[in-house]
Amino acid sequence: MEELYTLEREVGRGSYGVVFEGRMAKTGQKVAIKRLPCSNPECVELYLQELWAMRTTARNHVNVIALHSCLLQTGSRSLKTLKPGKLPLRLVESVLKGSVVAAKQSQERTNPQSNTRRRTNSEQTAPLRCLALWLVMEYCDGGDLNQYLLSRPPDAQRNHSVVQQLCSAVAFLHSLGITHRDLKPDNVLVCVMPKGPVVKVADFGLSKMSEGSVDGGLTRQHFSSTCGSDFYMAPEVWGGLTYTAQADIFSLGVMFWAVLERITFLEEGTTQEQLGAYVCKGRSGWLMPLGEALWENADAPAAPPPGPATCALLLEMLASNPDARPTADQLGARVRSALREDSH
Repeated sequence: MEELYTLEREVGRGSYGVVFEGRMAKTGQKVAIKRLPCSNPECVELYLQELWAMRTTARNHVNVIALHSCLLQTGSRSLKTLKPGKLPLRLVESVLKGSVVAAKQSQERTNPQSNTRRRTNSEQTAPLRCLALWLVMEYCDGGDLNQYLLSRPPDAQRNHSVVQQLCSAVAFLHSLGITHRDLKPDNVLVCVMPKGPVVKVADFGLSKMSEGSVDGGLTRQHFSSTCGSDFYMAPEVWGGLTYTAQADIFSLGVMFWAVLERITFLEEGTTQEQLGAYVCKGRSGWLMPLGEALWENADAPAAPPPGPATCALLLEMLASNPDARPTADQLGARVRSALREDSH
C-alpha cells in the first residue's frame, strides 16, 4: 500500500467497511480510501455492485463521487490494482456459490500426498483468496450533508444549490440505468469550494443497474428487495411491492423537504441530528417515516413548506403512486422553476 498510497487517519466506519483519509504517494493528492473486507458472500455482492456502479459513472459528473482505482488485497501486505473493466473472478465465484471461496493452496495443506509438480502448477494457476477490496476515491473535505448543513446557519441560497445539484446527479445516474436505492444525507458528501458547496452522491452498495432509461427517463426495471434507510424509503418499498427507479425520487423528496426547511430528527439509539422529514404520531410525538405513513394511509397529512410552487412539487415527489412522481430528467427544470417562482 505504501508504494501507492499512505493512510493518514480513519474518517468513517459503517456496517460494511472503514474509510480512511490518505494520499497518493507520488503526487501527495488527498484521497478517500475505503476498505471492504470480503468475509461473506452477501457483503461481497454489495461490494461488486458498488464497484460496478462507480466504474460506470467513472468521473463523468461533478455531483457523483469519482473512483480513482480499485485494489485487491490477497495477503497482509499484498495488493494489486484491478484493471478497468475487470472483476476479481474469485469474488464473483464466492457470490455465485454462496460461500467465500478459499485459495487452492489451503486445500493442498490438508493433502500432503500431492506430488510436487501438481502443487507447483496449482500455485501458479490458482488465484489467491481475496481478503478485501480497497476503493480509492476523491476526498470530500466537508463531510456528509448532515454534518455540512447542520454545522452552519440556515442559508436559502446554499440550500437551493444543494437540491439542484442532487437533481442533476440523480438524473445522470438514472440515464445510465443506475437506481441508487439508498439516497439519504449520510450518502451525500460535500466538497467545500470558494463559490459554495459541491455535493457528491456516494455509497453505491445497494444500487442496481438496468439497461438505462426509457420513456423519457423513466426506468421501468422492477426491483423486489426491501432495502434503504427507514426515513427515506418510498411507500412501495415499505409495503414489499416491486418498485422502480421512482423510489429514488421519493427519497429525494424527503431530503429536499428536510434541507429546505431544516427538518431534523434523532434516530433511535443515536445522539446525532439528521436531516429528514417525517410524520408525528400521537400525543407522545412518535416519529414515523413518511413512506411508512403513506403506505398505511395514502392520504396521510403532511405540513407543506412555505412557497406554493415548491410545496406542489414536493407533494408530487412524495406521491404514493410512483408513476405520479416526476422523473429524474424532468426534476431539474421543475425544481429551478419552483424555487424561482417562490423567491419572487
